[in-house]
Amino acid sequence: MKKILILGAGLSSSSLIKYLLEQSNEYNWKIRVGDMSLETATKKIENHENGEAVKFDVFNKQQRDEEIENTDIVISMLPARFHHLVAEKCVESGKHMITASYVSDEVQALHDEAVRKELLLLNEIGVDPGIDHMSAMKIIDEIKVKGGELISFKSSTGGLVAPEFDNNPWNYKFTWNPRNVVVAGQSVAQYIDHGKYKFVPYNQLFTRTEKITVLDVGEFEMYPNRDSLSYRETYGLKDIPTILRGTLRRPGYCAGWNIFVQLGATDDTYSIKHSENLTYREFINSFLPYNISDTVERKLCDFLEIELESETMSRLKWLGIFDESKIGIPNATPAQILQKLLEEKWALGAEDKDMIAMQHQFEYILHGKKKQITSSLVVKGKNQIHTAMSITVGLPVAIATKLFLTGIIKQKGVIVPTMKDVYEPVLKELEEYGIVFVEEETYLD
Repeated sequence: MKKILILGAGLSSSSLIKYLLEQSNEYNWKIRVGDMSLETATKKIENHENGEAVKFDVFNKQQRDEEIENTDIVISMLPARFHHLVAEKCVESGKHMITASYVSDEVQALHDEAVRKELLLLNEIGVDPGIDHMSAMKIIDEIKVKGGELISFKSSTGGLVAPEFDNNPWNYKFTWNPRNVVVAGQSVAQYIDHGKYKFVPYNQLFTRTEKITVLDVGEFEMYPNRDSLSYRETYGLKDIPTILRGTLRRPGYCAGWNIFVQLGATDDTYSIKHSENLTYREFINSFLPYNISDTVERKLCDFLEIELESETMSRLKWLGIFDESKIGIPNATPAQILQKLLEEKWALGAEDKDMIAMQHQFEYILHGKKKQITSSLVVKGKNQIHTAMSITVGLPVAIATKLFLTGIIKQKGVIVPTMKDVYEPVLKELEEYGIVFVEEETYLD
């Protein structure tokens, strides 16, 4: 019998836990789910005979150590900043670990010891990162096998509301951690374009967008992610002239969000005293020059050079940023105030479903001719528990866990899923769950 310890029973764990429990009788697994909320963990195992819930506190070192020592493999779905605590104990105790999060420096430092002990520490096996890595590497490897020279790679992903439930002027609702959305992009975006390095500071990020169309779900705009340059090494594309990774939003979103960036309303570095007594209108006015004769709306338009009757202003008014209602949270940062408002306006409705949209664009030269491959994915959620985000994060983690425990994946050390013997079987099984990329190839010359 193999014991699997899952740490973190939040929304992204829903499909993961369901998959492993459904497979547990066939493979003789026991699934132990730990979460700060025992109620949440208990709900996720749904009284399954092979499931067990426990109240888990990552800061309780004794509990953390005991739980890891008494299992065979740990799946960490905790916030990313805690993974190294789990990984360090896993390596010390001779246990394997799988997580959907990016490889941190602390986890990467464990590689040599993990290899020496023949342990797997598989990271970045969710959706973004994860499915993006695997689906991209599949095509990159195929191009290389044919003898092609890859000259451009662009990849973008968005977690959005499904079109059938897209009913607000921002064409956006929260499908993952709201805080991460509010503070997204607050560093310099770096990429390379036709051999030229490009650096986009935060104050320009949402003005540097590209338009793309994804299958039958329509138009999007893509803004650059933080560091695309590091993916040259990840994907074995050291000399590629163009590489860019980005985030997808519907057209018009970035222009609206840029207003908050320019005002400073996404700043999370200082607190506003007595913010609970401010209204949202006063909050916005606090970022604008003093002018007793103009309205807050007019001052904002003049300050940021937008039209009073523009679509951007319509979006801002719909959010309620000019309302006289009280903020109600004390000593909050601007980002926290903005997040509170957005959580009220961008919440998924009880019947709403979310959507993951992803697209890779490859340009390569083969036998003197330039060709393009566009590989696109759309996944829609089933309900409020098994959302598109939960499915696309949780299923790759679960499938990789099964493949490792059954001896299909044999890699050791700190890795990401860019090796063929990892991505090929994971992608193959994902297709059984409707996670299928549509590939289109055309000549560019």
